[in-house]
Amino acid sequence: MKKLGVIVLAFASWGIFSQEDSTQSTVNLSGYVDAFYAFDFNQPEQSRQSFLFHYNRHNTFNLNLAMMRLDIDHEKYHARVALHAGTYVQDNYAAEPLMYKPINEAYVGFAATKKGNLWIDAGIFSSHLGFESQIGVDNPVLSRSLSAESSPYFLSGAKMTHNLNSKWTYSLILSNGWQRIQRVAGNSMPSGGTQLVYTPSKKVLVNWSTFVTTEDPDTTRRMMYFNDFYVTIDWNAKWHSIIGVDYGVIQEAKGSTQYDNWYNASFITQYQFSTKWSSAIRVEYFNDHKNIIINTGSGNNFEALGVSLNIDRKIHSKVFWRTELRTFVSPKNNFQIENGFATTNTTLLTSLAVKL
Repeated sequence: MKKLGVIVLAFASWGIFSQEDSTQSTVNLSGYVDAFYAFDFNQPEQSRQSFLFHYNRHNTFNLNLAMMRLDIDHEKYHARVALHAGTYVQDNYAAEPLMYKPINEAYVGFAATKKGNLWIDAGIFSSHLGFESQIGVDNPVLSRSLSAESSPYFLSGAKMTHNLNSKWTYSLILSNGWQRIQRVAGNSMPSGGTQLVYTPSKKVLVNWSTFVTTEDPDTTRRMMYFNDFYVTIDWNAKWHSIIGVDYGVIQEAKGSTQYDNWYNASFITQYQFSTKWSSAIRVEYFNDHKNIIINTGSGNNFEALGVSLNIDRKIHSKVFWRTELRTFVSPKNNFQIENGFATTNTTLLTSLAVKL
């Protein structure tokens, strides 16, 4: 009964607060379900390639992501709660306590200026790094790039977002770590990041994001610095392209002036044949010669060139059927097979998704 009283009081307070404002808040419930089938021609022994976190189950029908999201929006405040399940959650949230695994996003925010151009948010929210989201149908290519798979999809902390004008926006972020809801045990140092977005026109967006973190306890702290840069271009109503480059470094040891690095580059272009049919191609390169971010367990340094080609059919305004052929080539044995590792990896992937 005490819990019921608290809930009733909370809703009553919300109603009183809304009446005092000149505008009403809006509440929106949305959902997303993405089922898939993938056939990895390497037929890995563990049924997945360890460096991929989306659509990564061999020869089985599965659920990549199912999500329900509640949004509350007002000119002075907003909030979001999103719950999820699927293989994406199983792989990306493996290090999180059980109580956090169902949470995709959960944050609240308020407008810190009368103009409403500066916002403060706190909680669990999508990362400011990268040009691809967790929602597959929002991306031109079905699978995620190695750039996205090797950088955070989500962060836990607080951020400030300031819209300077119609062309420039920047954000400052404090978080608990590199895709972490709970900070590493023994680490007392928060992580930080920035984002600068320039939109010179409706057709072009330029993004530069940074992140500074340490994923070690204080006793062995190694600093890590990461840069994410990309440009999106809508050439016309049919052609859309993305160019992205990432570069990161990490100290070899605590207090060291020597750093190891990793880097990658991606190019994506999409063509819209009609309102129902589209296709995209992605070419990407990833070099992590010290296995800082990607360690396949092969004992070899990771380097790969990847090519993806997909064809998409919009069955309904909210229903999407997508199919992709993806191939990786590496100078060393880095891709799991049934009894070891190989220099190549090819996967055929198909997905049926509904976005409400």
